[in-house]
Amino acid sequence: MEKEIKRSELLKNQIHEIIFEADTKAGKAFDIILIVSIISSVLVVMADSISFLNKSFGDLFYAAEWFFTILFTAEYFLRIISVKKPLKYCSSFFGIIDLLAVLPTYISVLFPASRYLIVIRILRVLRIFRILKLAYYLGEAKALKEAMVSSRRKITVFLVTVMTLVVIFGSLMYLIEGPENGFTSIPKSIYWAIVTMTTVGYGDISPNTPQGQALASFIMILGYGIIAVPTGIVTAELTWKKSREITTQACPECMSEGHDKDAIYCKYCSAKLNI
Repeated sequence: MEKEIKRSELLKNQIHEIIFEADTKAGKAFDIILIVSIISSVLVVMADSISFLNKSFGDLFYAAEWFFTILFTAEYFLRIISVKKPLKYCSSFFGIIDLLAVLPTYISVLFPASRYLIVIRILRVLRIFRILKLAYYLGEAKALKEAMVSSRRKITVFLVTVMTLVVIFGSLMYLIEGPENGFTSIPKSIYWAIVTMTTVGYGDISPNTPQGQALASFIMILGYGIIAVPTGIVTAELTWKKSREITTQACPECMSEGHDKDAIYCKYCSAKLNI
């Protein structure tokens, strides 16, 4: 009995190493095959949406779609059985994406139009950062995430300030231009202020009076300065972050990545890594 349990645990560890990690040849080969399958399945859906291709190869596309769906379903269940906390994986970002990658095809049995939602599979290509062993970029992505989290209060204050300004400018433009020039309400004037301040400039509404044009010019110039503020805030935070050399090692307990090269235990949950 104990031998069977050990064999089962060993098999789970081997599956986990192949599916979740890209440091081994088997893991890298699995992930490359997975990426090729993901891209191929998305191309099939895109091609199927083209009418003349659908008429000629509709049955082939339908068969290919089910082939990829069954393949990804098997992979999804292998991921579940290879981790020690299946629910944690299922509720993680990639766990949800993996589930959404297969659900539309099954739902399409009842609602045929939903099958085109499987283009969400393209999000799974994010795994390419692990597949190509670009651990450096994983570290940079982690540093960027930490910088954005650290600067969230400053960015919140900035966004509140911008929203206050567009309300003020929108209200002023409503008073200056009025309904006769297209500014029929304060909300619509605020919409114009947002479009102008972000330098998008749809042109569906524009001021006609000299006063309105002067205010619009001021808002445009202000917009150029405002756009640079969030970038500066995040950049300032990034200067305090230092990325370390990390691996694609995934914790079997919490599935966290970004561990140091010489790590033996997970730095998030303290579980022992598969090394």
